[in-house]
Amino acid sequence: MDESPVSNLCFPQMLNASCKKIVRPYFTAILIYTALYLLSLVTTVFNLLVIISIAHYKQLHTPTNFLILSLAASDFCVGFFMFFQILFVDGCWLLGDAVCIVYQLVSFIVTSASLGTIVLISVERYIAICQPLHYHTKVTEKRVRFCICLSWFCSAFYNSLVLKESVAQMGSFNSCYGECVAAVSYVAGVIDILVSFLIPVTAISILYIRVFIVVLTQVRAMRSHIMAPKSQRKVFAKKSELKAARTLGIIIVMFVFCLCPYYILIIGQSGHLSASAAAVIYLIYLNSCLNPVIYTFCYPWFRKCLKHIVTLQILQPGSSKTSVLSTET
Repeated sequence: MDESPVSNLCFPQMLNASCKKIVRPYFTAILIYTALYLLSLVTTVFNLLVIISIAHYKQLHTPTNFLILSLAASDFCVGFFMFFQILFVDGCWLLGDAVCIVYQLVSFIVTSASLGTIVLISVERYIAICQPLHYHTKVTEKRVRFCICLSWFCSAFYNSLVLKESVAQMGSFNSCYGECVAAVSYVAGVIDILVSFLIPVTAISILYIRVFIVVLTQVRAMRSHIMAPKSQRKVFAKKSELKAARTLGIIIVMFVFCLCPYYILIIGQSGHLSASAAAVIYLIYLNSCLNPVIYTFCYPWFRKCLKHIVTLQILQPGSSKTSVLSTET
């Protein structure tokens, strides 16, 4: 027996004014919901563990780790707000226009803050590898914390301007009941692509290409034990800094790789994403889940922190002063 057309509507009582649901086979729907809820849960939990680790252990209070903390905070928000996106999988937004705009605004802010943090990481690695003598004078904890706060503030202020029309006219851009649309004018869309994508990605690429070249040069010099005359000797970055550059480089590459399809699709569709483009959004969500996985494989201190948290050693008095870097070389 065929389903009634009314049963495929988000709001059956509104008939022609309601949006239509995306109807999928039962098994496919269960598979999609299970995968997305699992991704959301893993992203939220693991990034929360990163936040707890860096915030709790004083030994991890370094400029590099504060940047990782900022990235983990934005990834945690992505995982948390995925629960709202999952409610929209069938094409029906049931939480009202106000929650829709708040969700859209926070999503924009978090994505921009992530990109801002990635830029800061690139700058920090550039100074650490290319200007090691000036690192401790240029990159201090106080300056890094200020830059992180400034990045989040600018992201919030900028995206509030981009979405001001949607905020002022909530729901007026929806074509039917059950839709959640954030309207951006053509001019604002072009500016946003430049400010939120092209300029930052170009800066990141230039900085890390420079870092990559210097790292290769230093690694080759270390392996071949080439020693220049004292008058021509150069100061090399520490081995730990080179290792951090490699790890953070992987994170940056993965972030850009996951972000590019979203903006390429926006450019191709003149700033409007169709319902079939949800895959590129979930690719960004997947990136937020991958970051703590990268930390697990590349940072012994994170694995040690996980052990302390799981075994509840973190609750012991004075645990914040525990050495978690002793196994690193």
